This record gives sequence, structure tokens and C-alpha cells, in this order.
Amino acid sequence: MNIVLGSASPRRSDLLRQLGFDFRILKADCSEDFDPTETPENIVIQIAQQKADALIPELSSDEVLICADTIVYLKGEVIGKPSDAADAILLLHKLSGNMHDVYTGVILQSKESHRRFTVKTSVYFRTLLPEEIAHYVAHFHPLDKAGSYGIQDWIGLIGVEKIEGSYTNVMGLPTHELFTALRAIES
Repeated sequence: MNIVLGSASPRRSDLLRQLGFDFRILKADCSEDFDPTETPENIVIQIAQQKADALIPELSSDEVLICADTIVYLKGEVIGKPSDAADAILLLHKLSGNMHDVYTGVILQSKESHRRFTVKTSVYFRTLLPEEIAHYVAHFHPLDKAGSYGIQDWIGLIGVEKIEGSYTNVMGLPTHELFTALRAIES
């Protein structure tokens, strides 16, 4: 199976490599706008599908495309990527001391097959000190991450009390579910 990752995310690339796959990367140039009245599951699937729709014309007949979208969901609000460092600090203050859910929608698509699924993980942050948040934002580049953090980064090591669900889902690609879905396509 020839895999195409429809994402420029270094974390998704790393996870796919750790699964042992060779792949090429394409980046979709499409809107990531969504209807905030939709469920988080629908939001991530719709955005992942928009990415897939933009890239399908570039696939050859023997390739499978993987597109994903991840959001952080806190008290009924979608927390996306921060616009700048000040926004990242504000978002991390919102997450501090709270539980939030991370949703990833995944689309697997080839010229003749289509699979989709969503995965939810609950993440519990302890109350973070303002200086911890400022240090993280200044030194760990959270601007390309949903919710302004990477669980694999320093803030995850010191701030996450526990998770319920897939750790790699919080990184942006639920590897167990992805591997299972890819095996199903192969057989």
C-alpha cells in the first residue's frame, strides 16, 4: 500500500514513521472553517474531509490518502490554534485546572475506498502557574498546535495530571485506530 499523508504536521509525520510506514506528504490548501453549532465529532470529520477532497485529484490509483484534523474542546467551545503568543497564553490559562477533550477526525481515502472515524481523549490539566505558561509559550513554539500545547512537550510533562483515551490522539493522530483501519483496507 502506498500512503500519502495529507498534512504538513511534523508530529503526524513522526507518528506515521514510528508505525513503520513509508509515505509521501501533500498539504491541502483549503479552508478550515466550521460551523460552531456542529458537534466536535462532525467538525473534525468535516475539516478532514475538506482536506481529502482537495488532495484526491493528486492521488494515483495505488495510493491511500490519510487526512486528519484535531481540535481541543473545552466547556462547549472549540479551542483552535492560537493566533499569536498572547493568544496562546490566554488559551493555556483557560485549560489550566480543567479537563478538556481532544477530538481527531481521520479520513482514509483512495480512488475506490473511503473510511472515516473520530477519536476522543480527555485531558486533565493541573492548575498551571502564570510563569509556567509564559515559559512554555516563550520556549516551546505552541502556535501551530490546537489548544496551544503539545502533550509531548514540557507543558505536558509538568501539567497533565492524567488522560483518558489515546495519547497519540492528543498529538494529532490516533495511531492504534489508524493502524487498525489501514490493515482493514489492505485485506
